[in-house]
Amino acid sequence: MTKKLTRPRAAGPQIVPQNDGRSALANTILLALPRTERDWVLSKVQFVEIPRGALLNEMAAPIEFGYFINDGLASILNVMGNGKSVEVGLTGKEGFVGLPLIADFTTSPNRVLMQIPGSAYRIDARILAPALRNHLKLEKMLQRYSQELAMQGTQVAACNRLHTVDQRLARWLLMSQDRVGGDKVSLTQEFLAHMLGTRRASVTVSAGRLQSGGLISYQRGDVLIKSRERLE
Repeated sequence: MTKKLTRPRAAGPQIVPQNDGRSALANTILLALPRTERDWVLSKVQFVEIPRGALLNEMAAPIEFGYFINDGLASILNVMGNGKSVEVGLTGKEGFVGLPLIADFTTSPNRVLMQIPGSAYRIDARILAPALRNHLKLEKMLQRYSQELAMQGTQVAACNRLHTVDQRLARWLLMSQDRVGGDKVSLTQEFLAHMLGTRRASVTVSAGRLQSGGLISYQRGDVLIKSRERLE
């Protein structure tokens, strides 16, 4: 089952000066680059803060920017012909939004939006695509992440097909915690229902079971993970 999601109306990414103290580098792709390549990337990017619901890429639309996520969480959605969509992947500080650019595609096959607000280093697509031929480590890291995201997608598909709502919710919470760090994950039950491809009522029941079992606590849009081991 998929849920219909209207096009987000949140404000877009906001440019922040990199010398204001909020832009400490956390993206693991950039941190893994040789200094010369990392310095080149950092000389070409803008540091942006991204609110919840901001649209980063739209399905079938030109990709204007790539985003090295620095913190927060972006959701990758597959949108069907009837407008309904389902989540097929998550990306946080370990990743990059705009992967089709590394294969010389100019449009996005998915909708990507920010689900937990954060920040990113944004690079113009017109700069990144041709530069990869001269920055081989960066190209390799992006290719590697593309494969990791593809494997994540196959696991998500299998989980959505074969697992119960309780198991799918546990999986989503664990994946989110991996990317945002800490024990608190900010989200709503409406969002969870959309991500899990199920009814909100089902999420309410499932979250209630996890809470009564002492695995999580849920209040006002915040989930506190109390036992990661038991969620696993």
